[in-house]
Amino acid sequence: RIQKEIRDTVIFAPQNVLKDPPFTKLDIVACRNLLIYVKPVAQERLLSLFHYALKPGGILFLGSSESITGLSDHFAVMDKKWKIFARKDAGTRHALPDESMSPPARPEASPIGATDVAERTRKQQLSTLLEKTLLTRYAPASVIVNDRGDILYIHGRTGDYLEPATGQPRLNILDMAREGLRLELPAALRRAARQNGEVVHEGVRVKTNGEFVSVRLAVTKLTVPKTVRGLFLVTFQAESGAKPSAPGRKVSRHATKSPPGHVPELERELQYTKERLQSTVEELETSNEELKSANEELQSTNEELETSKEELQSLNEELQTVNTQLQVKVDDLAQANDDMQNLLNSTAIATIFLDQDLRIKRFTVEATKLVKLIPSDIGRSIGDLTSNLNYDQLQTDAAEVLHKLMFKEKEVQTKDGDWRQVRISPYRTTENVIAGVVITFVDINRLKKAELATRQSRAYAESIVATVREPLIVLDADLRVVSANHAFFRTFGVAPKEVEHRLIYEMGHRQWDIPKLRELLEDILPQNTAFEDFEVTHNFPGIGRKVMFLNARRLAKDSGAAEMILLAIEDVTVEREAEQKSHGSRKDSVP
Repeated sequence: RIQKEIRDTVIFAPQNVLKDPPFTKLDIVACRNLLIYVKPVAQERLLSLFHYALKPGGILFLGSSESITGLSDHFAVMDKKWKIFARKDAGTRHALPDESMSPPARPEASPIGATDVAERTRKQQLSTLLEKTLLTRYAPASVIVNDRGDILYIHGRTGDYLEPATGQPRLNILDMAREGLRLELPAALRRAARQNGEVVHEGVRVKTNGEFVSVRLAVTKLTVPKTVRGLFLVTFQAESGAKPSAPGRKVSRHATKSPPGHVPELERELQYTKERLQSTVEELETSNEELKSANEELQSTNEELETSKEELQSLNEELQTVNTQLQVKVDDLAQANDDMQNLLNSTAIATIFLDQDLRIKRFTVEATKLVKLIPSDIGRSIGDLTSNLNYDQLQTDAAEVLHKLMFKEKEVQTKDGDWRQVRISPYRTTENVIAGVVITFVDINRLKKAELATRQSRAYAESIVATVREPLIVLDADLRVVSANHAFFRTFGVAPKEVEHRLIYEMGHRQWDIPKLRELLEDILPQNTAFEDFEVTHNFPGIGRKVMFLNARRLAKDSGAAEMILLAIEDVTVEREAEQKSHGSRKDSVP
């Protein structure tokens, strides 16, 4: 971004370039892609305005499709490709195109100062009139031209030296020069341009009204003021004492005696002929050098064209290579897209891709069974579509996932009673940029039915276990208590929280840490599927001595799940005590 210090130096202001007063003394004017939208007349007016507004040497920057047609003599080409032009110093500042562009007139002066203003105006008009009278009377006939000879201003009577050229009207001093000036004038202009000073040719014989007159020709290159720098002042002045001569008058080569005053004239003609010859030789040399330079430039241009041709051929080959690579990538991309589409369809998982505005980007065929989707719905918001789900928070949850960048899972039911697991996760690109969300709907209807059947079976088994009057306890493969029936809690005086998820040896303050029970569960049961009527006698703190028959069976589950152990405990303490009493009575009755 542009720094604030630079922005503060820029002044922004609305400007109607065709009506508002123009700026002046500008260094650069950038007017790109404006001229192509106006008519040619308006284009010429605008270019004239830009010439007026620019400083000498100022830069004009146009658009790539625009040109300075019609005002090429006021601007020099700096860069043809980028349409950069420089205001030429050769020429006065271009006048404003019309009065509408002039600054607004000042308010009328008050009646008090009206007399002073009129007096000053009268004096200025008188001064101007006197200057014009003096110039007309004493100044020689003069013409201001540019470096191409185009006439910009004429002073005095120049009809004796210039005449309109045949063909279309054109104000060029080289075309309008009379006989006798057609060689002298171009030579003088070239010498003045090279020497940056005044060049004077005296005794130039100019044909006027059928006779030749002697004229003093002076050409001066102007350097001050800046507004006329680069222009040429051409003056014509008839030499005093020169008499017109007839065009057919010639000097006989066999004459032994020349008329008086004719020899100096012949000498002047010879001198001017030598100067013209010298000038012609210099011009030919200059032209030869220019031709050589042009030839070198043409050769250089030809070499550049050859180089450009080779570069274009190389670029064309590179473009063909790039095109081939792009075509391969397009084919790969199409193949990858087909593979992905087939993969998504083969998984039979309903999937919907949303952008950052939660609008549909892509969806699978399975998704159309849950959400009413058709191909023309791409670009629509997910909230505008109806679905077959009892899930009104879908759009809200998707927005939350996009905001928190955390996936969300939820089990929802369809209106038909089926179950789907909805998983919403952020969509990440290869550059790790979040570009939306992905919503998948996994069919868990069978899993739900299996869970329901499992819960029902477990409830059925638990009801049977709870109904049995003998103590029962269920252990996992690590011998931790999974569950126990009420008869167990009642018989051994423990609470469910003291039993469940504990090792059987840690129940009731380790009262079940019985060596014989440990041997049964750790050594005998792993080698056998079950054991029955294994008698164990143990003193339990708080409840006394117990005699028990242990019956255990391993319960294997399907699908490789962990095994469970069902341990049934039959309390035969009362029976054993009765047997011992009966056995003691028999011993006492024997004599």
